[in-house]
Amino acid sequence: MSGPLTGYRIVDVTNVIAGPFATMILADQGADVIKVEAPGRPDHTRSAGPGPKGMSASYLNNNRNKRSVAIDIKTAAGLTAIKKLVETADVFIQNFRPGVCERLGIGEADLRAVKPDLIYVSMSGWGENGPLAHKPVYDPIIQALSGLATIQAGSDEERPRLIRTIVPDKLTAVTAAQAVTAALAGRAKTGKGHHVKVSMLESVIAFLWASDMGGQTFVGREIGVRRAATFIDLIYETKDDYISVSTMTNAQWAAFCNASGRDHLIDDPRFKTPALRDANADARLTLIQEALLERGAAEWLETLDKAGVPSAPVLTRRAMIDHPQVQATGIVMEYDHEEPEVGRLRQARAAASFEGTPTEIRRGAPMLGQDTYEVLQEVGYDAETLNALVREGVLLGERP
Repeated sequence: MSGPLTGYRIVDVTNVIAGPFATMILADQGADVIKVEAPGRPDHTRSAGPGPKGMSASYLNNNRNKRSVAIDIKTAAGLTAIKKLVETADVFIQNFRPGVCERLGIGEADLRAVKPDLIYVSMSGWGENGPLAHKPVYDPIIQALSGLATIQAGSDEERPRLIRTIVPDKLTAVTAAQAVTAALAGRAKTGKGHHVKVSMLESVIAFLWASDMGGQTFVGREIGVRRAATFIDLIYETKDDYISVSTMTNAQWAAFCNASGRDHLIDDPRFKTPALRDANADARLTLIQEALLERGAAEWLETLDKAGVPSAPVLTRRAMIDHPQVQATGIVMEYDHEEPEVGRLRQARAAASFEGTPTEIRRGAPMLGQDTYEVLQEVGYDAETLNALVREGVLLGERP
């Protein structure tokens, strides 16, 4: 057995990043994820960058441990095929804009008619209601409207800035994956299915509230304009490189002052408590930066580590992979894809570990329609029928 979700089947009609990343998390944890794509309109990420045979890095990094079935669900025969798949599934997950699935005949009511205890997951950008619900959306659009770009700027008065990774997409994926497992746990108690709804906008706003919306928490006492606590971040220059240093507690502040030869700052009235250090953050961080310029990065990291001050080097992508701590976790691994032209891949394994039911990379991301015959034969189709559907363009797949 590989992973705690072994034995569960998920029919996945999502594409791009948020949906496929969510289902890959579940596939990594053992679920049998059937990726359904249209023969002539496959997942956009297959061609989003260089890669052999429609296997870009973006596609490969969000679709491993899945099986691929190519079905044109706009045809009557294709709709019948996907419903036969759903009859054997525990979860159906889609990320079409609201209303599209209903028009295609694969809405929640349509599929619950063939699988009453189905977990039906709707992923969207804006949510299913409101003036923007039916508009297209991408990650930067959500960063803008959610307030994330303003938070990244540090102040309501500064130019908003995007985070240079697609946080809303990936955060929505993690939210959806957790919601699926919660729904499965709920079904185990009640025997009833659920309609799970997850949007990018709601996922980001919920995420932000934990640490970035304090000024809007107390009703009637809101902060009108949020100004930056400091104009300096926690990335510092040394003589030869960048490092990050954080002194949250009184003990850590005192340790840094001692290690940097600035003992007099321990009793400085501006820095006596965490609240005072926050109120005088610009002065405090300026003093830290001045001190760190006196030595090189390696010397500082050794000194601060001995003193018990949290610190780390600022690494490039390649340097991160080779760092001893990253190597020790085993999070980055290599394997050979089944398709020779794809070759050897380097990816991050599933982040969560499960004692007794370890996760593993069972297979690389599939070619389009690679498993059409195998999967549909599992739900009752014979080879002759499948051959006919392939000839008619309803299916795409290679005969075994």
